[in-house]
Amino acid sequence: MKHKISYYLILIAAVIILNFFLPRWLPGSPVAQIIGENVGEMLPEERERILEAYHLNDSLGEQFIMYIKNIFTLDWGISYSKKQPIKDLIFSAIPWTLLLCGTNLILSTLLGTFLGTLSAMLRKKKKDIKIVGLMAALGSLPSFWIGMVLISFFGVKLGWFPIYGAYSVVKKYTGAAKLLDILQHLVMPTITMTLVSLMGFFTTSRVSVLETIHQDYVILAEMRGIPKKRIRLFYIMRNAMIPVFTVFMLEVGYVLSGAVVIESLFSYPGIGNLLYNAVLARDYPLMQYGFLLTSIMVILASCLTDALYAKIDPRMVSVLEK
Repeated sequence: MKHKISYYLILIAAVIILNFFLPRWLPGSPVAQIIGENVGEMLPEERERILEAYHLNDSLGEQFIMYIKNIFTLDWGISYSKKQPIKDLIFSAIPWTLLLCGTNLILSTLLGTFLGTLSAMLRKKKKDIKIVGLMAALGSLPSFWIGMVLISFFGVKLGWFPIYGAYSVVKKYTGAAKLLDILQHLVMPTITMTLVSLMGFFTTSRVSVLETIHQDYVILAEMRGIPKKRIRLFYIMRNAMIPVFTVFMLEVGYVLSGAVVIESLFSYPGIGNLLYNAVLARDYPLMQYGFLLTSIMVILASCLTDALYAKIDPRMVSVLEK
């Protein structure tokens, strides 16, 4: 496991370095976003003063040293486009992404695993073909298309759910009414994300159950006359869910990255939408620290998966150590 930790540390270092240079390779100038429409009317002295204030006239080496220092001191500076502290922007967006992606993760795991297991148990039957066909159709639909259909039908035509944001801005709710308002805004983005995420859990659980059904210990249990419910629960499901756990843990790593398309489509104030707007605005600092945080979360989730996987399935210890 020690060499695995070294591998992840090297990966984090690579992410930190690439995260500094990638935003600077994008076309466009951040000065135009800082100043606005009047950037063409700026005097050279004014432009130089702006560059110096945001350290944009420093060499790449100096900017990189300051970037590394700020990572560890949490002094992430001010967003060019939002004119607010970057740390405040990111940490205020994270709870909304956690709520949206966490709800999606729970629903997609339970529903996808259930449908995958049901499909495997009904293999070679008409119901299995219908379930597989439905999941294949859902898996082929783009998330923005699903979201637009939900907005058009349930939001605009029927008016059942709000079509943007995470809470009502015009009406100020408190207590239970505020919670209900947040849940109403959460419904359509969650449904969109869940429909998109189902296929991964469905495929993993179906293939895993089909492989487990034909194992020798399952066949032997059937020959011994052990009740079918006990075989399915303790012999099949218990072992078949290990790959599903891996998919779940890998998905956890992407929670903080959010769903950029879905959050942008529904104007949901999560970190995905925040980073999307930062890219459009060429907001280097906001892009850097936002992408860095989400990338590190993915790496840490992968490391945690390796550690927990060895505990859940001891047979994998020798594989993970290679």
